[in-house]
Amino acid sequence: MTFPASRDDGHGEAARMAALQALALLGTEPEREFDALVALAADLLGCPLALLNLIDNDQLFVKARSAPGERSIERDSAFCDRTVTDDRVTVIDDTLADARFRDSALVVDHGIRFYAGAPLHVPDPEGVRRAVGTICVVDRQPRHAAPHELAALQHLATLAEALLEARRTALKAIHIATTGEELVTRLGRQDQIFRQAEQIAAIGWWRLSLEDGGLDWSDNVYRIHGLPVGQMPQLDAALRFYPEHSRQLVQSALDDAIAHGRAFSIEADFVTADGRQRRVRAMADPEVEDGRVVAMVGVFQDITDRHALEQRLRRSADTDALTGIANRAAFDRELEAAMERARRQGTPLHLALIDLDGFKAINDTLGHGAGDDVLRMTGQALGEPWLLGSIAARIGGDEFAVIVEHPALLSDIALLHDRLEAALRVQVGANGVTMSSSGSIGIAAFDNDCQSLRDLARRADTVLYAAKRRRVGTRRIRRVA
Repeated sequence: MTFPASRDDGHGEAARMAALQALALLGTEPEREFDALVALAADLLGCPLALLNLIDNDQLFVKARSAPGERSIERDSAFCDRTVTDDRVTVIDDTLADARFRDSALVVDHGIRFYAGAPLHVPDPEGVRRAVGTICVVDRQPRHAAPHELAALQHLATLAEALLEARRTALKAIHIATTGEELVTRLGRQDQIFRQAEQIAAIGWWRLSLEDGGLDWSDNVYRIHGLPVGQMPQLDAALRFYPEHSRQLVQSALDDAIAHGRAFSIEADFVTADGRQRRVRAMADPEVEDGRVVAMVGVFQDITDRHALEQRLRRSADTDALTGIANRAAFDRELEAAMERARRQGTPLHLALIDLDGFKAINDTLGHGAGDDVLRMTGQALGEPWLLGSIAARIGGDEFAVIVEHPALLSDIALLHDRLEAALRVQVGANGVTMSSSGSIGIAAFDNDCQSLRDLARRADTVLYAAKRRRVGTRRIRRVA
């Protein structure tokens, strides 16, 4: 099946082809700049294949791809034809569910199920921007691209356009090298466009020479480091921008890539020259001459915003929305990890289970808003600094838990119990009525008899049950965690 396109057979298509031909890129060999872009696109969107394509009259030419494969296909059979024709970002979550594409050879023969592509523009001879190609990602599994992933794809398209524009400008510069001052001015504008594109994408290029250890950086790499352009450090000094725990990982990844002549990619924490905490991504490919690695060449990107978004999404999945502390799923995971540490390292571990007393009466008398206030104040109390990093969680309606590993807290369990009990005493009021809430606490120690999370939870629950009986003098049936 082909995808007929409503192509302009007049001036529009002719102008588009003129813009494309001016690049002199059709059928040319791979180039590192474009290879780095598609590698970054594949990584940012989590897809096995990313491509940078140029669309001729009848053919799609692959200028760069993140994995080996074909270098050209018929234009009418390509998803990218739709992206260029429509001149907008095209996303196909599941090609089998789209009547336009399900019978394509790319779907039937190659198993492509997901596609996302952004058009690439360059000016035609009259200065009108024309879509001449795409940067795209594909997957053999259907999927849904998140907004931040599509935004990243569009940022990469902007950077690709800057590279194409720089290429077009360089070729034109060769042709009109004798134009003197006018040429210098024009090249300055085009260089500014490229530098602005670098800043938009928060990305720059770098090269490490293995012969002398010298570094070369683009201007944006200086900006990411917080350094004036031109003050380039040696490798050892550049690595000191990473905190100790990150520096060792980056150094190890770089050494391994050089030793084995292969690419590397790593994300790490980073501190700029003026002390700002950032998150960066460094990736590179080996530059080989006569079978010997002579340099590492790659890109460097500030991914702080993307990383922060990922962290917020991860925290939201693990956080109880009302109290701001861990939810039940996160608690189970943290307790399993704490028990494994205790087994392996012989470190102390106690679990405190908490059941709020008076919570139902507050809800019934003052309303759910007051009850929510009690839960929020309890969450705040269990996150106080004196708990020394203990993991607190809301594991049920009015049930909480605290995973305690710090030796200073565990040196006096009675004191820990009393301090928790005091912290849980809160008061709320509504309509002139004030009521109090407190908590019953059961603290149990982990030992080798605890084979599972449930074993330790039951042990703490038994202590909690006894505490509640002593407090209210009546038996209350509770669910065992």
